[in-house]
Amino acid sequence: MRRLFRTALAAVLTLQLSLVCAADEFSAAERALFMTDHLAALRPPARLQYTFRKSGTLEAGFEDRVAVAWQARSGAACCTASTEFLGGARRVSLPEIESAQGNPVILHFLERDIREMQRITRGKPNYFRKRIRMALYQGATIRNLSIIYLGRSVAASEFSIAPYVDDPLRARFEKLASKSYVFTLSSDVPGGVAGIRTLVAGDATAPLLREDLTLDGVAPADLAH
Repeated sequence: MRRLFRTALAAVLTLQLSLVCAADEFSAAERALFMTDHLAALRPPARLQYTFRKSGTLEAGFEDRVAVAWQARSGAACCTASTEFLGGARRVSLPEIESAQGNPVILHFLERDIREMQRITRGKPNYFRKRIRMALYQGATIRNLSIIYLGRSVAASEFSIAPYVDDPLRARFEKLASKSYVFTLSSDVPGGVAGIRTLVAGDATAPLLREDLTLDGVAPADLAH
Protein backbone atom coordinates (compact mmCIF):
# COMPACT_ATOMS: atom_id res chain seq x y z
CA MET A 1 0.00 0.00 0.00
CA ARG A 2 2.86 2.38 0.80
CA ARG A 3 4.38 1.70 -2.60
CA LEU A 4 1.05 2.38 -4.30
CA PHE A 5 0.72 5.72 -2.50
CA ARG A 6 4.24 6.70 -3.52
CA THR A 7 3.45 5.86 -7.13
CA ALA A 8 0.24 7.89 -7.06
CA LEU A 9 1.95 10.87 -5.47
CA ALA A 10 4.76 10.75 -8.01
CA ALA A 11 2.24 10.79 -10.85
CA VAL A 12 0.27 13.75 -9.62
CA LEU A 13 3.36 15.78 -8.72
CA THR A 14 4.62 15.40 -12.28
CA LEU A 15 2.72 18.59 -13.09
CA GLN A 16 4.73 20.43 -10.43
CA LEU A 17 8.17 18.92 -10.55
CA SER A 18 8.90 17.67 -14.05
CA LEU A 19 10.29 21.02 -15.19
CA VAL A 20 13.59 20.98 -13.35
CA CYS A 21 14.98 24.40 -14.07
CA ALA A 22 15.97 27.64 -12.39
CA ALA A 23 13.21 29.35 -10.45
CA ASP A 24 13.14 32.32 -12.82
CA GLU A 25 12.26 29.98 -15.71
CA PHE A 26 8.80 29.14 -14.34
CA SER A 27 5.89 30.96 -15.92
CA ALA A 28 3.52 33.25 -14.05
CA ALA A 29 0.81 30.59 -14.30
CA GLU A 30 3.05 27.87 -12.86
CA ARG A 31 4.10 30.14 -10.02
CA ALA A 32 0.49 31.03 -9.21
CA LEU A 33 -0.84 27.47 -9.35
CA PHE A 34 2.01 25.42 -7.93
CA MET A 35 4.52 27.69 -6.18
CA THR A 36 2.25 29.92 -4.10
CA ASP A 37 1.44 29.27 -0.43
CA HIS A 38 -2.34 29.23 -0.88
CA LEU A 39 -2.86 27.83 2.62
CA ALA A 40 -0.79 30.39 4.55
CA ALA A 41 -3.80 32.21 6.00
CA LEU A 42 -5.63 29.06 7.15
CA ARG A 43 -5.47 28.12 10.80
CA PRO A 44 -5.74 24.40 11.54
CA PRO A 45 -7.88 22.51 12.00
CA ALA A 46 -9.90 23.74 9.03
CA ARG A 47 -11.81 22.21 6.15
CA LEU A 48 -12.17 23.83 2.73
CA GLN A 49 -15.44 22.84 1.05
CA TYR A 50 -16.17 22.77 -2.68
CA THR A 51 -18.94 21.71 -5.03
CA PHE A 52 -18.07 19.75 -8.18
CA ARG A 53 -20.52 19.72 -11.10
CA LYS A 54 -20.34 17.85 -14.39
CA SER A 55 -22.71 18.72 -17.23
CA GLY A 56 -22.98 18.59 -21.01
CA THR A 57 -24.31 16.33 -23.74
CA LEU A 58 -21.39 13.89 -23.88
CA GLU A 59 -22.35 11.90 -20.79
CA ALA A 60 -24.71 12.00 -17.83
CA GLY A 61 -23.92 14.80 -15.42
CA PHE A 62 -23.69 14.79 -11.64
CA GLU A 63 -22.98 16.95 -8.60
CA ASP A 64 -20.66 15.92 -5.77
CA ARG A 65 -18.58 17.27 -2.92
CA VAL A 66 -14.87 17.98 -2.44
CA ALA A 67 -13.10 18.85 0.82
CA VAL A 68 -9.52 19.66 1.84
CA ALA A 69 -8.75 19.03 5.52
CA TRP A 70 -5.94 21.12 7.01
CA GLN A 71 -4.49 19.52 10.17
CA ALA A 72 -1.64 20.51 12.49
CA ARG A 73 1.29 18.09 12.74
CA SER A 74 2.38 17.13 16.22
CA GLY A 75 5.93 18.30 16.89
CA ALA A 76 6.50 19.34 13.29
CA ALA A 77 6.13 22.27 10.97
CA CYS A 78 2.58 23.10 9.92
CA CYS A 79 0.60 21.29 8.38
CA THR A 80 -0.85 18.21 6.65
CA ALA A 81 -3.44 18.52 3.87
CA SER A 82 -5.69 15.60 2.95
CA THR A 83 -8.30 15.78 0.21
CA GLU A 84 -11.61 14.02 -0.26
CA PHE A 85 -12.28 14.42 -3.95
CA LEU A 86 -15.76 13.16 -4.89
CA GLY A 87 -17.36 10.05 -3.42
CA GLY A 88 -18.11 6.42 -4.14
CA ALA A 89 -16.87 5.04 -7.45
CA ARG A 90 -15.91 8.56 -8.61
CA ARG A 91 -13.53 9.17 -5.69
CA VAL A 92 -9.99 10.26 -6.56
CA SER A 93 -7.64 8.97 -3.85
CA LEU A 94 -4.16 10.42 -3.52
CA PRO A 95 -1.79 10.54 -0.53
CA GLU A 96 -2.02 13.37 1.98
CA ILE A 97 0.65 16.04 1.66
CA GLU A 98 2.84 16.90 4.65
CA SER A 99 3.97 20.50 5.13
CA ALA A 100 1.58 21.49 2.35
CA GLN A 101 1.65 25.00 0.93
CA GLY A 102 -0.08 24.89 -2.44
CA ASN A 103 -3.75 23.92 -2.38
CA PRO A 104 -3.89 20.22 -3.32
CA VAL A 105 -7.36 20.62 -4.81
CA ILE A 106 -5.64 21.82 -8.02
CA LEU A 107 -3.64 18.61 -8.34
CA HIS A 108 -6.65 16.44 -7.57
CA PHE A 109 -8.77 18.23 -10.17
CA LEU A 110 -6.07 17.82 -12.82
CA GLU A 111 -5.37 14.20 -11.93
CA ARG A 112 -9.06 13.36 -12.27
CA ASP A 113 -9.22 15.28 -15.54
CA ILE A 114 -6.26 13.33 -16.93
CA ARG A 115 -7.83 10.02 -15.92
CA GLU A 116 -11.06 11.05 -17.61
CA MET A 117 -9.20 12.03 -20.78
CA GLN A 118 -7.61 8.59 -20.75
CA ARG A 119 -10.97 6.88 -20.20
CA ILE A 120 -12.79 8.76 -22.95
CA THR A 121 -10.05 8.88 -25.59
CA ARG A 122 -7.85 5.88 -24.59
CA GLY A 123 -4.85 8.20 -24.76
CA LYS A 124 -1.81 8.08 -22.50
CA PRO A 125 -1.99 9.94 -19.15
CA ASN A 126 1.60 11.15 -19.37
CA TYR A 127 0.88 12.72 -22.75
CA PHE A 128 -2.04 14.71 -21.35
CA ARG A 129 0.09 15.76 -18.34
CA LYS A 130 2.77 16.99 -20.70
CA ARG A 131 0.32 19.01 -22.79
CA ILE A 132 -1.19 20.68 -19.70
CA ARG A 133 2.24 21.39 -18.26
CA MET A 134 3.54 22.93 -21.46
CA ALA A 135 0.39 25.01 -21.92
CA LEU A 136 0.86 26.45 -18.43
CA TYR A 137 4.51 27.11 -19.18
CA GLN A 138 4.08 28.63 -22.63
CA GLY A 139 0.53 29.61 -23.38
CA ALA A 140 -1.54 30.65 -20.37
CA THR A 141 -3.72 33.73 -20.70
CA ILE A 142 -4.01 35.81 -17.52
CA ARG A 143 -6.95 38.06 -16.71
CA ASN A 144 -7.56 40.11 -13.56
CA LEU A 145 -11.18 40.45 -12.50
CA SER A 146 -13.57 40.72 -9.58
CA ILE A 147 -15.61 37.74 -8.39
CA ILE A 148 -18.34 37.34 -5.81
CA TYR A 149 -17.46 35.21 -2.78
CA LEU A 150 -20.06 34.85 0.00
CA GLY A 151 -21.87 37.95 -1.20
CA ARG A 152 -18.88 40.28 -1.46
CA SER A 153 -16.68 41.33 -4.35
CA VAL A 154 -13.04 40.21 -4.19
CA ALA A 155 -10.08 40.60 -6.55
CA ALA A 156 -9.09 37.49 -8.49
CA SER A 157 -6.98 36.30 -11.41
CA GLU A 158 -7.95 33.82 -14.11
CA PHE A 159 -5.36 31.59 -15.78
CA SER A 160 -6.70 30.03 -18.99
CA ILE A 161 -5.17 27.35 -21.22
CA ALA A 162 -6.26 25.23 -24.21
CA PRO A 163 -3.62 22.45 -24.27
CA TYR A 164 -4.89 20.54 -27.28
CA VAL A 165 -5.98 23.20 -29.76
CA ASP A 166 -2.65 23.22 -31.60
CA ASP A 167 -1.68 19.65 -30.69
CA PRO A 168 -0.24 17.86 -33.75
CA LEU A 169 -1.92 14.65 -32.51
CA ARG A 170 -5.34 16.20 -31.88
CA ALA A 171 -7.00 13.99 -34.51
CA ARG A 172 -6.65 11.09 -32.07
CA PHE A 173 -9.02 12.82 -29.62
CA GLU A 174 -10.70 15.38 -31.86
CA LYS A 175 -14.00 15.60 -29.99
CA LEU A 176 -12.17 16.91 -26.89
CA ALA A 177 -9.43 18.85 -28.67
CA SER A 178 -11.05 22.23 -28.01
CA LYS A 179 -11.06 21.66 -24.25
CA SER A 180 -10.17 24.74 -22.23
CA TYR A 181 -9.16 25.06 -18.59
CA VAL A 182 -9.74 28.12 -16.40
CA PHE A 183 -8.23 28.44 -12.91
CA THR A 184 -9.61 31.27 -10.77
CA LEU A 185 -7.33 32.24 -7.88
CA SER A 186 -7.74 34.87 -5.19
CA SER A 187 -5.74 35.66 -2.07
CA ASP A 188 -9.00 36.98 -0.59
CA VAL A 189 -10.69 33.56 -0.42
CA PRO A 190 -9.68 30.73 1.94
CA GLY A 191 -7.30 28.29 0.28
CA GLY A 192 -6.59 30.67 -2.60
CA VAL A 193 -8.58 28.68 -5.19
CA ALA A 194 -12.00 30.14 -5.95
CA GLY A 195 -12.76 27.72 -8.77
CA ILE A 196 -11.57 25.59 -11.67
CA ARG A 197 -13.50 25.00 -14.89
CA THR A 198 -13.03 22.89 -18.00
CA LEU A 199 -15.17 23.33 -21.10
CA VAL A 200 -15.59 21.56 -24.42
CA ALA A 201 -17.92 23.56 -26.64
CA GLY A 202 -20.98 21.87 -28.10
CA ASP A 203 -23.88 23.20 -30.11
CA ALA A 204 -25.85 26.39 -29.54
CA THR A 205 -27.94 24.84 -26.76
CA ALA A 206 -25.39 23.11 -24.51
CA PRO A 207 -21.68 22.37 -24.17
CA LEU A 208 -20.37 18.93 -25.03
CA LEU A 209 -18.69 18.73 -21.63
CA ARG A 210 -18.33 21.14 -18.73
CA GLU A 211 -16.90 20.54 -15.28
CA ASP A 212 -16.84 23.13 -12.49
CA LEU A 213 -15.20 23.12 -9.08
CA THR A 214 -16.50 25.98 -6.94
CA LEU A 215 -15.43 27.05 -3.45
CA ASP A 216 -18.30 27.06 -0.96
CA GLY A 217 -16.33 28.15 2.10
CA VAL A 218 -14.26 27.00 5.05
CA ALA A 219 -15.27 25.53 8.39
CA PRO A 220 -13.49 24.23 11.47
CA ALA A 221 -12.66 20.60 10.74
CA ASP A 222 -14.68 19.28 13.68
CA LEU A 223 -17.84 21.08 12.47
CA ALA A 224 -17.61 20.34 8.76
CA HIS A 225 -19.14 16.88 8.51
